[in-house]
Amino acid sequence: MLTAGQILQLIRNGTCRTRKELIEHTGLSRSTITDRVDRLIDAGYIHESGVGASGGGRPPSVLDVDAGRRLMLVADLGAIHARVALTDLAARPLAEESAGLRIDLGPEAVLSWVRECFQRLLDRAGRLPGEVCGIGIDLPGSVDHVSGRVIRSFLMPGWDDFPVGEAVGAGYDVPILVENDANAMALGEWWTSWRGSDALLLVKVSTGIGTGIVLDGQIYRGVEEAAGNIGHVRIRESDDRVCTCGSRGCVASLASGRALAADLGQESSLDVVRLVQTGDPAAIARTQEAGRTLGVVLATAVSLLNPAALVLAGDMAETREHYLTGIREVVYRRSLPYTTRNLEIVTSSLGGRAGIAGMAVIVMEHVLSAAAVDAALRPKPAG
Repeated sequence: MLTAGQILQLIRNGTCRTRKELIEHTGLSRSTITDRVDRLIDAGYIHESGVGASGGGRPPSVLDVDAGRRLMLVADLGAIHARVALTDLAARPLAEESAGLRIDLGPEAVLSWVRECFQRLLDRAGRLPGEVCGIGIDLPGSVDHVSGRVIRSFLMPGWDDFPVGEAVGAGYDVPILVENDANAMALGEWWTSWRGSDALLLVKVSTGIGTGIVLDGQIYRGVEEAAGNIGHVRIRESDDRVCTCGSRGCVASLASGRALAADLGQESSLDVVRLVQTGDPAAIARTQEAGRTLGVVLATAVSLLNPAALVLAGDMAETREHYLTGIREVVYRRSLPYTTRNLEIVTSSLGGRAGIAGMAVIVMEHVLSAAAVDAALRPKPAG
């Protein structure tokens, strides 16, 4: 017998839109379907949004997810930037705020800012903390998405093993989800533009380099939550430059925004982007070279995964064709023609919002999953 949470999935994916369709599709009795649907309505998961076509008699009420009754809070943290958003339960933004914020200030300072922003967004929208049903935050490092702790990050001193989920969710009795930033961005891009594709590879090039992989609509994290760590693949063993991980010759030490900034005498990857956008010849040449360097590793990734899309995101995506040209040149030259025949190598369609969009989808999918809904509807023990 299907649970209320499983009934919700049939409504969410469009399989059934009315009580009558639910009865016919599941074979459950009218009273059972009425019980399941009424519980979902009372809990704010669905509502009656209109009337369907009538086969004679009174037109049936159409059931749909009640996206406006519950809220989600999400944050996207990079090495030198932060963005937070308040969304509805369909992952649509209601309010957003962004700022320059260095992740190396440490977890207490950064997460305190995130919590203050969350409250400001609720106040701006005229909503209450009690309406929030889930919180999500992504970070530029490997995270244990089950415990909500940072496993390791070379860009985040002081964050290792910090209980991010507990800290950011203080005062909220809701699920707190923690994710790697490139993973969140990859899911955001897939959800927005590539849902018809089985595989997507997103490479974020900003201060560092990270990769997110989406296979069959799911983030692929790897056994140690370290999938996509291509920034620390060593391709020049004799190179003098020391990477943030302590090794020499890593892709990140040669092709990241930080590496380009150092070579061009700039402070950050954003400064490199500004130089490229103003037509600086040295910046353009160095950016294209970095794209070719990264393309060497991405050619292997493309051969392994055979994705439909390779998406360039992060600060260096703002150089548009310049970094992308280097990637394309090497990936197409080093990969077998049939693995790239239908491959699209593009820049992010969401830009700086990719992480926020992805985290909102991650929280939404968790909160509306059959297991989470059934757990929420389960009677609380007395006392």
